[in-house]
Amino acid sequence: MASPLVHVVARPSDAPQRDQLGEGAFWDQATGALYWVDIVGKRAMRLDPLSGAMQVWPTPSPCSAIIPTARGDAIVALADGLHRLNFETGAIQHFCSPDPDVRNRSNDCRTDARGRIWLGTMWNNIGENGEGVALGGATGTISCVEADGSSTRMLTDMSITNSIAFSPDGRTFYCTDTRKHLIWAFACDPDGPTLSNQRVFSEVTEGGPDGSSVDVEGGLWTAQWGAGKVVRRTPDGRTDREIVVPAHQPSSCCFGGPDLKTLYITSARQDLAALEPSSLDGALFAVDLDTAGLPMTRFAG
Repeated sequence: MASPLVHVVARPSDAPQRDQLGEGAFWDQATGALYWVDIVGKRAMRLDPLSGAMQVWPTPSPCSAIIPTARGDAIVALADGLHRLNFETGAIQHFCSPDPDVRNRSNDCRTDARGRIWLGTMWNNIGENGEGVALGGATGTISCVEADGSSTRMLTDMSITNSIAFSPDGRTFYCTDTRKHLIWAFACDPDGPTLSNQRVFSEVTEGGPDGSSVDVEGGLWTAQWGAGKVVRRTPDGRTDREIVVPAHQPSSCCFGGPDLKTLYITSARQDLAALEPSSLDGALFAVDLDTAGLPMTRFAG
């Protein structure tokens, strides 16, 4: 039976700008605010969907994530690692560099239920002026960062780290190397943390798997770059729902809203030629669903 298609409703009035490379959607339930970044545009953003108020913080290098913290500031994932961002002044201070390889930059970044950051890195494919640079080797890594800034290397030899997510019980860890078009699942022991029993969760045949989010039923929702859709897969890897996005390159997604039933989706204009003025590529999208997502956790540090 064909998967039901749910058409995303774009809300350009919420965030009227277009991002070169929107990424890292994060919903802060405590404040009812959506955070995301423009990696190439070197900026981190916060949107209050109720009032439409938006704040923008420029960053000195490509920024792949912004995550609010327990102490009231934020962590931003810049090219060389994690930094603290002061919301009031915009000041940025280095916090830690889990991956010191100077060839790499930060990419996908999520917290687990304990408030640890899982940071993925990849070969830096962004030039000084935001231009694309050819990818080199599989030098990327995934590290788990504790509240004090110490870190544990979890995975190595990754080309493009993405789809970092956890099952509702925290015992399954998901990720992908986008170049391989496979989403993997691992057994996860949060007490370590340790990963084991790597398996192929799903093969992605349309576009490349990018950022993901998990709902309360354990469904994994994945933005599929180049395919213009977000796909839900059940815990056993079956596709049972697709959201059509009116943009070529959806890049990340997260559940938000008062009941966590609004799926926010970022997208990108990067590397798309001759876009029409009315193009929605690079816009922020939202769609109301009947399934709630898992709450996202602030960084514990």
